[in-house]
Amino acid sequence: MRLTAKYEEVALADRNFVVHDLTPEDVSKGVAEGRYLLVDVREPNEVAAEAFPDAAVVALSVFDPKAIPDPQGKQVVFACRSGKRSVTASMMAQADGLAYDKHLAGGILGWKAVGLPTRSGG
Repeated sequence: MRLTAKYEEVALADRNFVVHDLTPEDVSKGVAEGRYLLVDVREPNEVAAEAFPDAAVVALSVFDPKAIPDPQGKQVVFACRSGKRSVTASMMAQADGLAYDKHLAGGILGWKAVGLPTRSGG
C-alpha cells in the first residue's frame, strides 16, 4: 500500500488526533438507525470477496477525504479488516480538517465474530 507523501507523514507523525473505538454492535445499530455512515477503507479485492452491508468504499491506498460521500448529517465511521487502517483513515480525515473521529474496532473480523451479516462482492 502506497500513500501519498502528505498522508504518509500524517499517519506517522505524533499528532494529537483522537480516534474513538466503536463496537460492531454499536456501529450496526447506528447504521440501521441512520446515525452512522460506514466507510470501508479496505482494498477493492478485499471488498469484492466480502463486504459490509450498506458501506461506502474509499480504499486507503488512494484515500482522499474529499472522496468520502456527503454524510448528510450522519457521523462517519471508518472500517477495515482489523481496525488498523480505519484509524489511519480517521487521522488522515482529521488532518484534512474533518471531524471524522470514529472507527469500527476489530474491523470486519470483529463484525463477523459477533455474528453480524456481510455480503458477497463489493
